[in-house]
Amino acid sequence: MSRLPFLSVLWLVLALVLFPGLRAQVAPPAAVPAPAVKPSAPAATPTTPSAPDHDKVITSDDKDNEDQQSDMESADDEVQAAREKVQAAQEKIQAAKEEMRLAEEQMRDEVKTKVERTSRKLHSLGVSVDTDSHAKVRRSRHVRPRVDLGISSGNHEIVVFNRNAFVGKGETAETVVAIGGNAKVEGDSHDAVVTILGSSEVNGKVGDAVVAVLGSTIVNGHVADAVVAVLGNVTLGPDAVVEGEVVSVGGSITRDPKSIVKGSIQEVAIMDHFPDLTGLKTWIGKCAFWGRMLWFGPGLGWAWLVAAGFLVFYTILALLFPRGIEKTAEVLEQRPGGTFLTMLLTVLLTPVLIVLLCITVVGIAVVPFLIIGMIFATLFGKASVFAWIGRRIIKPGTEGALGHPAFAVFIGGLIVMLLYAIPILGILLFKFFGLLGLAMVVYRLALSMQREIPKKAVAAAPAGPGFAPPGMPVMAAAPAFNADGSPATAEVPPAPAAPLAPPPVMISALTLPRAGFWIRLAAGLLDFLMVCILVNVVFRSHDGPGLMFFFFAAYSVVMWKTKGTTIGGVICGLKVVRLDDLPLDWTIAIVRALTAFLSLFVAGLGFIWVAFDDEKQSWHDKVAGTTIVRVPKGTPLL
Repeated sequence: MSRLPFLSVLWLVLALVLFPGLRAQVAPPAAVPAPAVKPSAPAATPTTPSAPDHDKVITSDDKDNEDQQSDMESADDEVQAAREKVQAAQEKIQAAKEEMRLAEEQMRDEVKTKVERTSRKLHSLGVSVDTDSHAKVRRSRHVRPRVDLGISSGNHEIVVFNRNAFVGKGETAETVVAIGGNAKVEGDSHDAVVTILGSSEVNGKVGDAVVAVLGSTIVNGHVADAVVAVLGNVTLGPDAVVEGEVVSVGGSITRDPKSIVKGSIQEVAIMDHFPDLTGLKTWIGKCAFWGRMLWFGPGLGWAWLVAAGFLVFYTILALLFPRGIEKTAEVLEQRPGGTFLTMLLTVLLTPVLIVLLCITVVGIAVVPFLIIGMIFATLFGKASVFAWIGRRIIKPGTEGALGHPAFAVFIGGLIVMLLYAIPILGILLFKFFGLLGLAMVVYRLALSMQREIPKKAVAAAPAGPGFAPPGMPVMAAAPAFNADGSPATAEVPPAPAAPLAPPPVMISALTLPRAGFWIRLAAGLLDFLMVCILVNVVFRSHDGPGLMFFFFAAYSVVMWKTKGTTIGGVICGLKVVRLDDLPLDWTIAIVRALTAFLSLFVAGLGFIWVAFDDEKQSWHDKVAGTTIVRVPKGTPLL
């Protein structure tokens, strides 16, 4: 009952509030007569309140409806524009997908080509790699790759020379290539990581293979293809995941038990303990890439030790053969034009000579000795070049130890070592001095062929009244005088026109010129080729060069003892004689043949010595007391 007054009041308030609105919507508007207006009187504001104007209310609602309709039309236009934008965006997305598909196909072809190339390289090294099962293609995030020649990273290719390549965490790169430096990938690399003369370290993700040539590889991340180290080691950390194979050529593979390798693991051994190549890598990075042979820096001490060792070798050569070093240096000083021409001809004709020897098949056995001889001639020639340079520093006429050729070689060698440290010029001088030294030795040998030893024999007595053949006493003719004491002129009857036979040629080291280096080399090559043919064709022996040299030595000993020459000597007009003019016996022939091996094994120096010796004797000639002379044409030798 207490709530009844409250509900009554609430109901009354609602009725008063809602009743005018319901009346306006349900009841039709009543006609209200227009007020009378006088024509002449101005319009005046009514003083009495008038009834509400229902027409004005209806007009206001219509205007609102029109505004709402216009707003709806504008909204439809905006929706239509938005739909058009969405459709254009979808078309762009479709075009982008098509471009990505084409880029993916192109990249797949490129990766396939790279994988095939890597597979061929590994196959040439004797390594079998299955590239089809693990080759994967990664989408590229860029359109135009670029090449950077410095230390850099980013979403592009990185190619560095003699520097280190680095890709940090959160960074992305395509192919990473370091030549003469190391590569470290902490972020992502979509393509391969390759180092040459450097090491590779991967702690991030690599979308292709990781290859290190002359360097080691450390992997503690994800590699989508193979991991290869050529002449280096491979280390797999606990977080390493390798989708392909792990190959080490000439090194070892160290693997953590937690690492994952889905392919095979191969170690291709070359030797039991492969040497550390850190010093060589340092030399290539600090010297070779700069065009020099030496440089001052850490890790290059071994290079200076090698250069000092060669300098000591050149000095020892000058101590052992001072006259030969001086004569070879005089060739450059007195005949520079001919020396440089010989250098050019040597460079051009040496390959031709080697090819011709190989074509003859049997001449292949001579090629190694020819190469060894050229190497030693180059070393001997470089010592002569150093002596020539040292002579420019030492005061002329210096006597004693300071005037010895060995001291000149040492001083010249020190100067050349400093020149080797100049970029570009250093390596050019190294090659130039080698070719110049070889040309000096060859030119010295060529000049020795044109010089003959002066005859040491006593001149023959002239024919006349006191002449008598050997073994007959010489009778002195008594002079005739006239009556006044003046000498009488006797009329000598004309000699009969009977032809006189030429006296026989006396083959002796005192009467005939001695043979030089080149003619002796030609005769020796002819004999060696003939023995090779006989051994291979007649005896059908293929037991190696040892048996070949045995037959050659036996052939030489028999021919020297019986005929004093060989077949090659007959063709070239040469004969082996003793210095005391006694006939050759078996002892002298055998001693000469055995010591000839000594002359050959020391890089052929014993044979080359003929070109520098005044007596035209080789080492085995000096031991046996013999020499080789050139006999006149027409003289029978067999």
